[in-house]
Amino acid sequence: MKFVKLLLAPFVLSYGIIISIRNLFFDKSVFKSEKVNAKVISVGNINVGGSGKTPLVIYVINLLKNSGYKVGVLSRGYGRKSSGYKLVSKGEDILTSVEECGDEIYHTGLECKVPAAVSENRVKGAKRLIEETSINTIVLDDAFQHRWIGRDVDLVVIDQSFVNNQSFFTHNLLPLGDLREGFRSLKRADAIILNRKFLEKEEIKSEMKNCFDEKKSLHLIIKL
Repeated sequence: MKFVKLLLAPFVLSYGIIISIRNLFFDKSVFKSEKVNAKVISVGNINVGGSGKTPLVIYVINLLKNSGYKVGVLSRGYGRKSSGYKLVSKGEDILTSVEECGDEIYHTGLECKVPAAVSENRVKGAKRLIEETSINTIVLDDAFQHRWIGRDVDLVVIDQSFVNNQSFFTHNLLPLGDLREGFRSLKRADAIILNRKFLEKEEIKSEMKNCFDEKKSLHLIIKL
């Protein structure tokens, strides 16, 4: 696997340039995020692999639900054998199969009993979910990089072991490393959640602290 990554290393520069230009265009409003008729809370990360997004999504949904909000969840539906918009649940029964919607949103719908849907296009998907279920709040699963839809709160969850494991094949951009975008992008986040899982709390290594200095980092144990 490391050998394959080394072969793909020349593409890192191209990928980094594309990501940087795209983010600059959003920052300068050349590309514009579209608001929908609901409060939007995004939960995402900056690296590939598990970081604890789904448990955090479930936690946020239940917190909002118990506070009286009419909340739903929208996901891309990673791994599903379908495309386009699919209504997964209106709040109780699941209306589709795991194959059609993906296992993460299926599990979230069963666990939380809230309206749920999948759509590659988050703006169109959010509008349809609002129209079909009359929700007033949407939790976006894995949407930190999906900047076409406006959001009121941007949450980023990072595994503590990933932050402190600064190997050559970890803290580089895809396809060489595991980063979807660089750590500087964390400035967009409203809060950073460090997922400790069952690990002891560790201090962030000195060379990484500048990425978190402006944020109110939340140290949580997210039980998977």
